[in-house]
Amino acid sequence: MTNEIKEYLEKGAVVLDVRTVEEYNEGHCKGSTLITLGTVPVRVDEIKAWNKPVIAVCRSGARSGQATQFLKNHGLDVVNGGPWQNVAQHLN
Repeated sequence: MTNEIKEYLEKGAVVLDVRTVEEYNEGHCKGSTLITLGTVPVRVDEIKAWNKPVIAVCRSGARSGQATQFLKNHGLDVVNGGPWQNVAQHLN
């Protein structure tokens, strides 16, 4: 998983945080974008418009897993980063 995260970051991936606003405000990856899991389906065109690979993160990896599957089904290049701290350790 760690190598995959590094590869995606090197490709300029956007870190997509799918937790709640409250959780995000308690701590998040520098430069990440918050789109709560429940709004991912209605914002999929916005995510596609980034034109970048995506690393989905949340608290445990469950919600980001759901988001990853949904976005893959919509043709996006996306990987489940699991807990946001997994990705944060690779960012400066």
